[in-house]
Amino acid sequence: MTTDLGQFALYCAILLACAPLLGGYMYRVYSGQAVLLSPVFKPVEKVIYRICGIDAQASQHWSRYAVTLLAFNAAGWVLLFAILRLQHLLPWNSADLAPMSSDLAFNTAVSFVTNTNWQAYGGETSLSYFSQMVGLTMQNFVSASTGMAVAVAVIRGFAGRKIRDLGNFHVDMTRGVLYILLPLSIIAAIFLMSQGVPQNLNSYVDATTLEGTKQVLAQGPAASQIAIKQLGTNGGGFFNVNSSHPYENPTPLSNLLQMVYILLIPAAFCFLFGKMVNDKRQGIAIFAVMAVLFVGGFAATYSAEKAGNALLTNSSTIIADPGNMEGKETRFGILNSTLWATATTAASNGSVNAMHDSLTPLGGMVTMLNMQLGEIVYGGVGAGFYGMLLFVVLTVFIAGLMVGRTPEYLGKKIEAREIKLAVLAILTMPIGILVFGALSATVPVAMTAVQDAGPHGLSEILYAYSSATGNNGSAFAGFGAGMPFHTTLQGIAMLLGRYGFIIPILAIAGSLGTKNVVPVSGGTFPTHGPLFVTLLIAVILIVGGLTFFPALALGPIAEHFAMLAGIAY
Repeated sequence: MTTDLGQFALYCAILLACAPLLGGYMYRVYSGQAVLLSPVFKPVEKVIYRICGIDAQASQHWSRYAVTLLAFNAAGWVLLFAILRLQHLLPWNSADLAPMSSDLAFNTAVSFVTNTNWQAYGGETSLSYFSQMVGLTMQNFVSASTGMAVAVAVIRGFAGRKIRDLGNFHVDMTRGVLYILLPLSIIAAIFLMSQGVPQNLNSYVDATTLEGTKQVLAQGPAASQIAIKQLGTNGGGFFNVNSSHPYENPTPLSNLLQMVYILLIPAAFCFLFGKMVNDKRQGIAIFAVMAVLFVGGFAATYSAEKAGNALLTNSSTIIADPGNMEGKETRFGILNSTLWATATTAASNGSVNAMHDSLTPLGGMVTMLNMQLGEIVYGGVGAGFYGMLLFVVLTVFIAGLMVGRTPEYLGKKIEAREIKLAVLAILTMPIGILVFGALSATVPVAMTAVQDAGPHGLSEILYAYSSATGNNGSAFAGFGAGMPFHTTLQGIAMLLGRYGFIIPILAIAGSLGTKNVVPVSGGTFPTHGPLFVTLLIAVILIVGGLTFFPALALGPIAEHFAMLAGIAY
């Protein structure tokens, strides 16, 4: 226990030390100031603008910013869909892999363009090196940078006074890739190669096991994709079992680096926000909310997994310190498995180093709830922060109702238009999870994807659509997501979860940007102290959590009590 807590404390300390530094660096990048890498990337940035015909000085209204983003993402989807469907005709296909089916290519293209990286396929058995590098890895960069660009544009709207425009999408996205994602990914890729992660274009290797059987060892340019999948909270694995594969995650050091990378940029956005609104306390308050929810989620998951399965605990064959090791790598153990599970679902990352389908009922519920809250407990790069701002808007509105005063945030009055847009965005999660999940639980052909009976089968459905709508990408592995019904419906859920948040929050930022700042008075509700932090946490848990409580009661909670009664699924 002491060793586990020490490892957790080390992880938190590294994250807390790095996030403010990266936040300050990101502030200089997005404000156009010179940074250490400017001599290297500034000429490249200018060439990109010249080739693409982009006026870097032109700023965009929120609606134009949104349309530009949608057009860019649509073009990326078309390109990726074509690559997946034509991979048998493209180079670097040493395993002679066939093209993806149209429904699976649709699902995969939507998944990577929306930064979800849900995978209804096995990487090493379905995708060529060309598809992995040119198709998926490229989207890992630009989809992550898209979320970061939106968050920066939204912060400009919250911070600005009487401004009409929120910036330039092309400029924000380009700078995010060049100055932030690319350098950090190169550092991580080099480190991962030093730990034993492959980075090559070699053919698959035939090996003979100790038992004398034949086994094919997949190769490929894995390190480069793994670096950006963690940094950009993409999460899609190069290999089928993701970061539990020894080629993706071979050592304790590679495991630590990847866990830090999952939350690094999302945590840094809190400090970027504080600098952009010229009040560091505001960013620290939001960071504190995220930290409390993250630590609470980890504590609940760790406790559940450490307690283990009651049916095994009562067995005469039980070992001294059981815990629940089903679906976990012994080299990582319970601490690193549960910490990763909490981080990857708190962020919209979705990579795994243990199988979530094998978590205890309550452990699995926490990972599910992390996604159902809207992926805001740090969340995805940029996406988690602008999702959190929706709850901030809702919180100050509720606080205003309680004291009988027009709600304000950062000196801007929050009025009916902003509240309607915030509620509209928040409703995308219950629609994608509960409505689509209900369809999957009632349509006979959809039910064939469910591996287990009873409440665990319901949990598989809830997890799948929480992951898709929350743009997470992780899965309860027992769920057969490869059938056309689910590849299509989950593709729609991913689009809803991505753009159902982006468009309303950009509209809110555009509306707030046009407003002037109201002077602080004695009746102004402070949004940087412990009271606001507590109220924001309460609103998140009540609005985000209670929405899904009835479904969770029928799934993981019912399964937990069944387990205590001696019933397993």
